[in-house]
Amino acid sequence: MQSLKRRLAAVLVGALASLALAGGAQAQDSTAVKFVLDWKLQGVHAWYYLAQDLGYFAQEKLDVTIDQGDGSAAAVTKVMAGAYQAGFGDINAIIQNAANKPGQAPVMVYQIYNRTPFALMTRANSPIKSLKDLEGKNLGSPAGGAAFRMFGTLADRNGIDKSKVKWTHMAPNLQEQMLLRGQVDASAVFSVTSYMNLVAQGLDPDKDIRWFHYADHGIDLYSNGVLVSAQFLKEKPQAVAGLVRAIHRGLRAAVADPDAAIAAVVKREPLINKDLEKRRLIYALRTVVFTPEVAEVGVGDLKDDRLRRSVEQLASAFEMTRQPAPQEIFDRRFLPPLAERKLSFK
Repeated sequence: MQSLKRRLAAVLVGALASLALAGGAQAQDSTAVKFVLDWKLQGVHAWYYLAQDLGYFAQEKLDVTIDQGDGSAAAVTKVMAGAYQAGFGDINAIIQNAANKPGQAPVMVYQIYNRTPFALMTRANSPIKSLKDLEGKNLGSPAGGAAFRMFGTLADRNGIDKSKVKWTHMAPNLQEQMLLRGQVDASAVFSVTSYMNLVAQGLDPDKDIRWFHYADHGIDLYSNGVLVSAQFLKEKPQAVAGLVRAIHRGLRAAVADPDAAIAAVVKREPLINKDLEKRRLIYALRTVVFTPEVAEVGVGDLKDDRLRRSVEQLASAFEMTRQPAPQEIFDRRFLPPLAERKLSFK
């Protein structure tokens, strides 16, 4: 009897050891990817978490950890510094880093925001009815805000005397409040964020606010997308391809079922306003993701000639000494076939 028990125990130990080895081998087969977002958790991040919940990353043998961020330009900096292999950040920050440190900047591999969300907003009853009316007014922005940094180029393209515009700087979370209190006449913002912040304060952003979108006034920039470090791109190209495929599938799933997408966000942050975040997701899809250009080139891609113009505009705004070529900034090799990226959203 004792002999039988010993044999059974030996079999059990062997089986457990085999499972442990199999699990270890499976873990070794997966590539760990640390991914940083551009901001705190919002509805516009839903496709990443939906991809995770639906097993799309796991199917690509990727073990993805997603962290919240503190700015779309900061996401680029963190990936460039090696703290993360990939992230959701601003292509314009990539351009600036590529200009200063060739070969070291991250590379965009899946462009999501086809249209820049930079905008100026003022109250609907404001005397500011055109960009020229900004002269003599007090505008608000965080000191390092991208919309603020690009204002000079916007002004030059629209005949605004920059010397006649006064600026008041504040924390990002005070932009809407200071405008509504009359402490500034207009504010330079990231529309996807401010639109929903206004909704949360009980306003109708389409009726109560007058918007001047940079993209409608000569600032033809791309914006946020999926970027990877130069090292990750070089050492793990198959992992980069898998990451892009998984995120694209997540975005497709979010477009098909926004409620499921928001449920994936609520799963991580139960205290968020799911109705507000669903509206934010839909607003972003309609205004900055699905554009006439995307209908032509597909989600994730861009046009090189427009990217060159973006570089020229940034070079003027930020006094860049070098203008990087499109291939230093964007790599489309990992995009799924065009037929899979021909999406629309109504």
